[in-house]
Amino acid sequence: MAAPKITSVNWQSKLNKAAHHTSDYSSTKAILRRGQAFSITLNLKTPVQPWDSFTFIASTGPSPAESQQTKAIFTLSEEAECGWSAAREPGEPDCMNITILSPADAVIGRYKLKLQIVSGNKVSSKSLGQFVLLFNPWCPDDDVYMAKEKEREEYVLNDSGIIFQGLEKDIQEEAWNYGQFEEDILDISLAILDRSLNHREDAAADVSNRCSPVYVSRVVSAMVNSNDEKGVVEGKWTGKYRSGTNPLQWSGSVSILRKWYRTRYRPVRYGQCWVFAGVTCTVLRCLGIPTRVITNFNSAHDKNINLSIDKYVDTSGKTLHLSEDSVWNFHVWNESWFIRRDLGSFYDGWQVLDATPQEKSKGIYQCGPASTRAIKEGDVDLDYDSPFVFAAVNADYVTWIYHSKKRKERIYSDTRRIGKCISTKAVGTNSRVDVTANYKYPEGSLKERKVYKKALKLLGVRRTGKKPKITRPRRPFSRPGRQPAQTPSISGKLSLDESPVIGQDILLTLALRNLISDFKTIKVKLRASAVLYTRKPKADILELYRTIKLGSEEAKEISFRISYSQYKNSLMDDRKILVTAVCQTKKGASLLIEKDIVLQDPFLTIKVLGPAVVHEPVNVEVTFTNPLSDVVTDCVLRAEGSGLLREQLRINVARMDPMESSTVQFEIIPYRSGTRQLQVDLVCIHFSDIKGFVMLDVAPAE
Repeated sequence: MAAPKITSVNWQSKLNKAAHHTSDYSSTKAILRRGQAFSITLNLKTPVQPWDSFTFIASTGPSPAESQQTKAIFTLSEEAECGWSAAREPGEPDCMNITILSPADAVIGRYKLKLQIVSGNKVSSKSLGQFVLLFNPWCPDDDVYMAKEKEREEYVLNDSGIIFQGLEKDIQEEAWNYGQFEEDILDISLAILDRSLNHREDAAADVSNRCSPVYVSRVVSAMVNSNDEKGVVEGKWTGKYRSGTNPLQWSGSVSILRKWYRTRYRPVRYGQCWVFAGVTCTVLRCLGIPTRVITNFNSAHDKNINLSIDKYVDTSGKTLHLSEDSVWNFHVWNESWFIRRDLGSFYDGWQVLDATPQEKSKGIYQCGPASTRAIKEGDVDLDYDSPFVFAAVNADYVTWIYHSKKRKERIYSDTRRIGKCISTKAVGTNSRVDVTANYKYPEGSLKERKVYKKALKLLGVRRTGKKPKITRPRRPFSRPGRQPAQTPSISGKLSLDESPVIGQDILLTLALRNLISDFKTIKVKLRASAVLYTRKPKADILELYRTIKLGSEEAKEISFRISYSQYKNSLMDDRKILVTAVCQTKKGASLLIEKDIVLQDPFLTIKVLGPAVVHEPVNVEVTFTNPLSDVVTDCVLRAEGSGLLREQLRINVARMDPMESSTVQFEIIPYRSGTRQLQVDLVCIHFSDIKGFVMLDVAPAE
């Protein structure tokens, strides 16, 4: 009797994709999640005989081996067993319905599936095809399991989101197109793993380790930046961006990932923290790891990990670079959700990952995964990179006025400034959720002080004894909060008279109060500088000097104006200005007052002119205004959105007179139903990007 012959294989693509939550991937491949059964149908030329035996071989990687979990050999049995297994389901005589189950800890990636048939003394084999296996947040036995469906929809299936930026007291939202289901993105995400240093050094071991989300997420944090492995994005924070794209002009990950892939893995220029985080989120969601984007306001970069950040200014308020430490207005990283078999169940849950290349970890620029629970408890001795993350959210901020090499005046030791309003997008809406409590106990509480001391001890940082190269003050543990070096005799505050808009003058008020009964003469030195979001000054805008006389406990207000003509040629692309006022009396400590300003863009309005339905065209109208008192030319309107536009749309915009409004219309043809995000960006050489977005509910095709 001849062995049964297989004429064709039906991978039941639609059925399996629906069951495995992979229907949105723009791919004809079989895309499956581990720990969950899938179905295939073998169409036969001759029927199966009772004595025929079937053995399946699933393999992945360049050197598949059972010992490394990259090869599985399993027979057709009546019911599924643990590990890889296959069972036959009822069906017609001329076909075999097979259910195959992968283990919940299987290696993720591309697989080949073969079938070996033994019939009597005849052995035949056939390739059944290929499939991609992903992490499975729906499977309770998977390390990435997430119990709530709404959270799975947000952190795995949502292909757009919000990244928060700006200042602690002026938080702004930027739309981002993750696009993890768009064409080629799955192939690119797998290519990222195959381009890593780990893979180049030992491909078999690397693929074997891809069963672990701890391992995979750490590799991705290294590969999204280009520093060591010619990864995806090259970072740049200073100078011009003529040889690439200004980081502020990216609106999503899809065009970045495609550019890296299509240029044969040449790093894409340029990115900053939110770009690295956006791309990381895309790749990890694509691979099935629940991931979100986190923004930390007043984020510390503690170069020497002693949990103290020193800020130096001269007597005019100019920032001096006497320390490698810095505090960024905001910093963006990622959190991914999985259990920590390497640390213990106490540290399960959200894990910090940071692809922005700041410090090396085990020789290369990577960061995480660091358990947020470990950060909150001060367990800075645990993998990976928990001291760096702890400092980012909980270091001290010490301000000095530098008079000379022999004299440095400590103004404040502030224990509450670092790590404010730690933010992420809410589940199911675009609102902001504050997750600071996941990272630390309430500022100033006894528990928070205890955790801080614990972290210092684990890091071996002594609070007394020999000082580092740049003098760092002893942390004043007794009174948490903002503490001047000595009792102040004056107080002050800088405030904006109205919201500052690009193209208009900035109006400020300095309020000073004499706190004692003595008459005072105060010399005020006010300086305004254009700065990056890293708070690094790039250009001086103005310097003013005033002398103010204050009687006993008297208060006075002084108004200042920064005109558009003064700042227009100095302003950086991210529209940030740092204003400092150094107030000095003949006797007593100096007072330093700082004010961060972000200039607002004029609003851009987006209207969808009709119902949005899959495969049906609908027009979109965008209206915006030239915010300047100058004529502007050579502007481009760009639009993108997963499920709405397959490629980024670019439209040239006509010349605009000062303060003139302009309207542009374009057509979109949605190709995916559900809630969709359309991003619009007006790019112009005369001012920084004006961005906006709108959410559309796209109805299925009738």
